[in-house]
Amino acid sequence: MNKTIRRAAVFTLLLVLSLLVRATWVQFYDGKALAEDKDNRRNAISLYAHPLGNIIVAGDAITGSAQTKDGDLKYKRTYKDGSLYAAVTGYSSQVYGATQLEGIYQDLLDGSDVQLKNPLDSLTNKRADPGDVVTTIDPAVQKAGFEALGDKKGAAVAIDPKTGKILGVVSTPSYDPTSISEGNGSLWEKLTKDPDKPLVNRALRQPLPPGSTFKLVVASAALESGLYDDVDAKTDSPNPYTLPNTHTPLKNESASAPCENASIRVALQYSCNNVFGKMAVDLGQDKVKAMAEKFGFNDTKQDVPVRAYTSVYPSDMDKSSTALTGIGQYDVTATPLQMAMVSAAIANDGELVSPHMVAQTSDADGDVLKNYDDDDTESKRIVSSDTAQQLQSAMRTVIEQGTGTNARIPGVTVGGKTGTAQHGEKNSKTPYAWFTSFGKSDSTGKEVAVAVIVEQSDAARSEVSGNGLAAPVAKAMMRAALKN
Repeated sequence: MNKTIRRAAVFTLLLVLSLLVRATWVQFYDGKALAEDKDNRRNAISLYAHPLGNIIVAGDAITGSAQTKDGDLKYKRTYKDGSLYAAVTGYSSQVYGATQLEGIYQDLLDGSDVQLKNPLDSLTNKRADPGDVVTTIDPAVQKAGFEALGDKKGAAVAIDPKTGKILGVVSTPSYDPTSISEGNGSLWEKLTKDPDKPLVNRALRQPLPPGSTFKLVVASAALESGLYDDVDAKTDSPNPYTLPNTHTPLKNESASAPCENASIRVALQYSCNNVFGKMAVDLGQDKVKAMAEKFGFNDTKQDVPVRAYTSVYPSDMDKSSTALTGIGQYDVTATPLQMAMVSAAIANDGELVSPHMVAQTSDADGDVLKNYDDDDTESKRIVSSDTAQQLQSAMRTVIEQGTGTNARIPGVTVGGKTGTAQHGEKNSKTPYAWFTSFGKSDSTGKEVAVAVIVEQSDAARSEVSGNGLAAPVAKAMMRAALKN
């Protein structure tokens, strides 16, 4: 063999070896990344090649799968009462992906979850029959909240204080996930550009200033720390109260309210800003923050199982800012979920059971894979039983004789707290109307905790209040939860 041929042979061999190395690399190292690439069309084809499993409410599927008429995707996702349950299900789309329960449990719902596979399926990588997700949602509670909010922009959450089951998650304006699953581009563009942001789950993922509903947290800190012995003890609260190191008085909504040196009960009844502003300063930001965090504020991993956005109690403030946090302003923010958790813990004698909206997951035969409603549901003590019962009593006074009378329900013991939070620079925009509450049936002992925010309505600015706008929504949801 001459020299030229030998060199050509070696060069050709090197090219073949390079090709083999590259092929091996792509197959064994890049293969997984390529298979999981969101732009890989084969993933969507595989996902929608068969009907998906379902999300269940009270024994009925609120999702489904329908055959498509054309294209390479055989099935598409459908929704029953899609707008009603959008804040629970999210959407599963051939084009735009999956969110909320649809996204979290996508592997279970499409049959690729390893829990669903037998040993042979695992060896052959065969897709198993899909499983189902059973929720804790009560359809009557969900519908009551959705209809009560109507065309208002807002949200509501209802929780069973004893079990942590989330009975309702409502966010308005809503949308129909079926339209998104079909990949309607013009509708998608409309939804994403809508200034009212219908795709945002306001109940779980839009923290806003909670206003006077946060006074329950400050009152909890005052009682637990021993700053005041009980809710009927007189406080040291001048009226007006001037913010520390300023000349700015912290005004009350009603100038005639008996807020000077008012007890915690009276201060909650009339929502006295001077009392809770000074109380926050007297406690100091560290004690208020510690109590807020016990309730769930500043928790960056609050999963229900959808991850809720963090409700915030700030740090490193001067005393005047600390005073403003005492009335739920400055940089304090909360989701309706968070404020429902506050009422739930108080209603449950000081213990907070972890809120969750999935009861169990199951395989295609109905066999339970994971039960989230078992006796091991996590709970933690937030305040003492004595503190909780005192606050329950004070919250009942708010409903019976104070600012929350619109939440009264015959045959139900109701406690609550109203809130009106400033919105915009120097409160230039329409305030947020809040209401957080608990209700207990006098005949059955069944309980529910509800929190509501109304961001925007057709009410005149002067008529915006927690009692006027948010309390009727909470009332409707409590009645639905406690009926029968």
